Amino acid sequence: MNTEEYLVERFGLLMSISDVADLLGRSPDGIRVSLYTDTEVSRKLKPTMVKVGRRVYFRTLQVKDALCLDSPKENQQGFGREIQSNGNYGA
Repeated sequence: MNTEEYLVERFGLLMSISDVADLLGRSPDGIRVSLYTDTEVSRKLKPTMVKVGRRVYFRTLQVKDALCLDSPKENQQGFGREIQSNGNYGA
């Protein structure tokens, strides 16, 4: 199972803010704050946003591409916490 299949199976074709927060290891409020500030994460996630009424969703496959989830870890720095070899979370 590749990354694309895993994400679609787990979240469906649209992800809520809670789903994105879970994927990145952040709180939903932290994702909201990040989206409304000019950061690298917001510049990558904003094009994946879809509004349905008052709700905000993200296209799962575009999130995967925007965050380079298929690439090696060194290209993903800053998009969540990584577990270090000693079991602690890194920045």
